[in-house]
Amino acid sequence: MIANDLPQFKRPNGEPARVLVTGASGYIGGRLVTELINHGYRVRVLVRDANRLKDHPWFETVEVITGDAFKIADLETALADVDVAYYMLHALLEKDEFEAKERQLATTFGEAAKKAKVRRIVYLGGMIAKDSKLSPHLESRAETGEILRASGVPTIELRAGVVIGSGSASFEMLRYLTERLPIMTVPKWVQSKIQPIAIRDVLRYLVGSAALPSDINDHFDIGGPDIFTYAEMMQQYAEAAGLRRRIIIPIPVLTPRLSSGWVGLVTPVPYTLAKRLVASLKNKVVAEDDRIRQLIPDPDGGLTHFKRAVELALTKIKDASVETRWSNASTPGTPSEPLPTDPDWAGGSLYLDERIAESTDSIDEVWARVESIGGENGYSTATWAWEARGLIDRIFGGVGLRRGRRDPNHLLVGEALDFWRVEELDRPKRLRLRAEMKMPGLAWLEWTVTAKPDGHGTRVVQRATYAPKGLLGHLYWWAVWPMHGLVFPSMVKTVAQGKRKRSKS
Repeated sequence: MIANDLPQFKRPNGEPARVLVTGASGYIGGRLVTELINHGYRVRVLVRDANRLKDHPWFETVEVITGDAFKIADLETALADVDVAYYMLHALLEKDEFEAKERQLATTFGEAAKKAKVRRIVYLGGMIAKDSKLSPHLESRAETGEILRASGVPTIELRAGVVIGSGSASFEMLRYLTERLPIMTVPKWVQSKIQPIAIRDVLRYLVGSAALPSDINDHFDIGGPDIFTYAEMMQQYAEAAGLRRRIIIPIPVLTPRLSSGWVGLVTPVPYTLAKRLVASLKNKVVAEDDRIRQLIPDPDGGLTHFKRAVELALTKIKDASVETRWSNASTPGTPSEPLPTDPDWAGGSLYLDERIAESTDSIDEVWARVESIGGENGYSTATWAWEARGLIDRIFGGVGLRRGRRDPNHLLVGEALDFWRVEELDRPKRLRLRAEMKMPGLAWLEWTVTAKPDGHGTRVVQRATYAPKGLLGHLYWWAVWPMHGLVFPSMVKTVAQGKRKRSKS
């Protein structure tokens, strides 16, 4: 939580301003909602699926508008009677034409905000090195800022570099590279200068921007008090984490494309996102000026130093109190496919693997095992099979298993779990996961927990559903079918009868 010493933007009648937060299911957006509430603002969020927010502690405190940020009508509804709009949308995880999609998002949002007479837009973009060839990602971020500032609505664009906090993509990349590789050969971009910033300081600037004078329509760099090379950041991380000093050997032949694949294999960050993060680090990422600190003063004690930010992040990870993660964000305009049993399923071939097991344990005991599945807890026997599938997925550019879990024992709707996404969570009755690994089709894994008909004990139904796409999809199912016979029976038995060790909360 950031210090509550910032001025609050109020309406002429003295009421606290109403603010809209887009991207509330994402890493920074979800935390921003908490801070805005703590600072007395009336908060509204725009989300495509309200169920993805229902487990957040602030869900009952905010006004939720269900809609698509690509649709002008939905934006007009969300922006009605809004004073300050936080633009936290991006298409970073989009594989194709992400620049065009970001341009469309920003243009539509700016038009809707002007029509709704919004007084201020606050946008979090990326830090840009002057006189340098920008990566497509940073060019898109810069263009987004230009579009919003030209919309006719005064816009504060905050430009950040590497954000350090539990659950951020940049932090996860740094963490896994440093922890997994005591000796590493690295590309030359690790010698680029970087000015990281703690998530708490990013949130302070975002909240403080709401109350800035209405005539300000500009961009501002935001950075922490330290400037390092990426290699120095890894050494600083190792020291903060109690690890030995890393042996880092730069090799100029490792191109950004090759090093992105290397990052994708070693860290939880998928190749598509790793490629854009790495491309952003080729140039110097250091604040050009500190004008923002004149408008939003530093907190007592100053901005957070890098090593302190790492220590805070690691403490949250250790205590399983990570609020939001980069992997939980969804991409605007790309809703999930329906479950084949849903009313709007379009038909086609369908494969089903159903297993049933019974237990003398109570429903609550069995459910605890269901909800703690995956991550470091594992799945059952044949752990090697899951790890092999995860490695194959990483090789082909998928997410693999390294995304893990945000919390070892408790899930949220919409969050990532290894190479799954939590699609439905109805405690203590049903958990449904949707596969996000690379495959020629769509797949779900679901557990339903009920009392046995005689009232003594619990019944577990485990159902794997697969909808193939094309001939390759059918071949894929039959290729992995022998593995199902090895993995699924032990999995449902473990869930029902309990042998897998759960992490302590």
